[in-house]
Amino acid sequence: MKNIFRVVGFLEGVSYLLLMSLGLYYKYALNDPSFVKGLGMPHGVLFMLYLVLAVVLKKEMQWNFKTLGIVCLASVIPFGTFYVDKKYLK
Repeated sequence: MKNIFRVVGFLEGVSYLLLMSLGLYYKYALNDPSFVKGLGMPHGVLFMLYLVLAVVLKKEMQWNFKTLGIVCLASVIPFGTFYVDKKYLK
């Protein structure tokens, strides 16, 4: 389960960075929202999967609620999922 969470966390982090960088650039600088539309749904699915897996993994990893909160909060901070991988999953 931990390895699945690591892969989902990596993909969620990459999709978030692409959405916030290239997606916003294309949408506002080039007036082309297609990149945001194309990446928005996969990122949303990965985000929800990340949160569900974090809650499921809480018991296996013996996280307290503070740690679970940090892991979940990291999903909305750029590069946050990479921090969680390095600090809590290795």
